[in-house]
Amino acid sequence: MSKLNFLKILAVVVLLFCIITVSAYAQKTYEPTWESLDSRPIPQWYDDAKFGIKICWGLFSVPAWAPTIENLQDVSNKNYAEWYWYNISDRMGHHRRYHAGTYGGDFQYQHFAPMFKAELWEPKEWAELIKRAGAKYIILITKHHDGYCLWPNTESWNWNSVNIGPHRDIVGELTKAIKAEGIKMGMYYSLYEWYNPLYNSDVDRYVEQHMIPQMKDLITRYEPDLFYGDGEWDHPSEVWKTREFLTWLFNESSIRDHVVINDRWGNETRSHHGGYYLSEYFKYTGENAQLGPKHKWAETRSMSASFGYNRNEDIENYQTAEELIHLLVNCVCRGGNLCLDIGPSADGKIPVIMQERLLQIGGWLDVNGEAIYGTRVWHATNDGENICYTAKDGEVYAICLKWPGKILTLETPKTSGITKVSMLGYDGDITWRNESGKMHIDVPQLSVDEMPCRYAYTFKLSGVK
Repeated sequence: MSKLNFLKILAVVVLLFCIITVSAYAQKTYEPTWESLDSRPIPQWYDDAKFGIKICWGLFSVPAWAPTIENLQDVSNKNYAEWYWYNISDRMGHHRRYHAGTYGGDFQYQHFAPMFKAELWEPKEWAELIKRAGAKYIILITKHHDGYCLWPNTESWNWNSVNIGPHRDIVGELTKAIKAEGIKMGMYYSLYEWYNPLYNSDVDRYVEQHMIPQMKDLITRYEPDLFYGDGEWDHPSEVWKTREFLTWLFNESSIRDHVVINDRWGNETRSHHGGYYLSEYFKYTGENAQLGPKHKWAETRSMSASFGYNRNEDIENYQTAEELIHLLVNCVCRGGNLCLDIGPSADGKIPVIMQERLLQIGGWLDVNGEAIYGTRVWHATNDGENICYTAKDGEVYAICLKWPGKILTLETPKTSGITKVSMLGYDGDITWRNESGKMHIDVPQLSVDEMPCRYAYTFKLSGVK
């Protein structure tokens, strides 16, 4: 065989190998059926991220008012400041009486639009704060149920942040700032609009001519890493044409390989179809305690009762840093993410108490992030109420929600001859021993100034099962 023929054959072999390799790794084509769409894996970046922040901002941030409650388990849309327009439409209700007394009986919700000025808004400041908080992604409410959009589009002419209000492309500016910090950008979009005449007269035309064009415009223009549906409860996914939209998203859009979605795409889809399953004000009891190992999920809630900023809330209505950090740990040990909501004021500032809470969480993650980011559910989620487990790369993390005292006793880990124990944020040696089938760890006795963090404390266990 001549050298020339050999090279020709070699070139053909290499070409065939490349074709076979590309085919093997070619993207799967999804069909407009739930069986096919649900088979798409949730991109790994989301499962690794664990902690995100949702930003609830819009015209409702101008009145910024709702009644308060003491128990977060009793929360409803009556306590959501972002539901202000809907709630004042009840002319006999408490919201309407407040509205008329404050703004006058003839003052319409639309009159808030020129008052939403965002005159102090600096997207770079938001992005820097979110990075310091340790969040790996955000979800911006691009359009809530009032239909007002935070980006320019023809479907909502003169009802968006460029035509009226701040006269700025909020989605575009924040996307640029967030991605510059290496944080994933997510976008919330409400499928329905309370008082859109087209929606209330012809939902099919609304979906075809308004909703789907807006969603595709957001995705094509800004390329989000996460797309979050909501306001789906009026109709099944067939009416929303969800399956057709998601087929386009997963097969044809520029973000098809990495975009994450939730499960709010029709009144039958929650915890059944879509991407990750979403909960609000989750309780870690009963059947729900095992939700994580079954399917990827996320908890979303605010620091108080309202997602949008509520001027009526006092410090007693806000969860403490300890409560929020424990919430994060409880979500992660059960396989979930925490998406914590903040509600900026109409001028574009994030309220100081929200900034403080975010920085407190970020300070804790600076020490304990190894036990949170990129972890997976261990074969046991917890030992009692105050010890939670996570696992990563063969290591197990025992996160104590209270300072354990002189000795930390763990019932679940099975030790071996190579077992070692360390404490995140502490450089000293830690001893341990087995007694009566339990692992007993000698906790270092530290002064207040020597404590590596507050609120929760992590012991790293190597060589355990």
